[in-house]
Formats: sequence, C-alpha cells, structure tokens
Amino acid sequence: MNENWPHSRGVFVSHDKKFLIWVNEEDQLKVISMQEGADIQSVFQRLATATGLIEKAFSFQKDEKLGYFTSCPSNLGTALRASVHVHLPNLGQDKGKLKELADKNALSVVGTFNSAEADVYDISNSRRLGVSEV
Repeated sequence: MNENWPHSRGVFVSHDKKFLIWVNEEDQLKVISMQEGADIQSVFQRLATATGLIEKAFSFQKDEKLGYFTSCPSNLGTALRASVHVHLPNLGQDKGKLKELADKNALSVVGTFNSAEADVYDISNSRRLGVSEV
C-alpha cells in the first residue's frame, strides 16, 4: 500500500465514466459510482453490483465492531461516503444556517471547487465509524 510509490497505484474508469476504482490512493480501493441527475437507485445498484463482484474475488480485513480496516482514518467503519452535488443558492448565502443544518443531520458540506456555478455543494454523510452501510 504505502510502499513503492508511484508503482502499484492506478485508476480504472468505465467507458461511460460513471464507474471508477482508485487503487492504493488513500485506501486500498476507492470504488466510485456516479452520474448526473436524481437516479440514486441506479447509482447505488451499480455500486452494489461492483462491490459484490469485488468481494467474491478478494478478501478484506473487517472487524465486527469497527468495520472494514482502511488506511484513511476518516473512512474507518463502513468506509461508505455517499455524496450529492446540490445547488443551494438561498441557503448558500447563510453559511451559519447551512452548517447548523448539516451538523444536525450528521452531514459534511464542502463547496465544489470545480463547479462553474456558485453555491453548489458536495453533501455527504459524516458518520462512518460503527455505522452499517445500510
């Protein structure tokens, strides 16, 4: 994992660019399923299918209490970070209210720095440790 930089690392990208696997970046594997629009079921189904196939081919260290072992401490537990990019023009004007709502709902909110639009935020779950994937 941490040896042999830059060898033993890479990114695999599907032809339609909706599915990616990063190998030995922060974690041993970072599996990403994404697409524009609101079809969350399709995104999750793609992710679930892929991770099921990966689990059949490889074994990963997992503790029943702590979840999957990973090299990135922020991903301990489920290691599942589900995020959406949302345009919040009104709420974006009140950063204090946005932070208050995020904290109340165990969410992380960061601006999408690559976005051409202002007030577009990446919103994701902040709780991972001791929380199941479901």
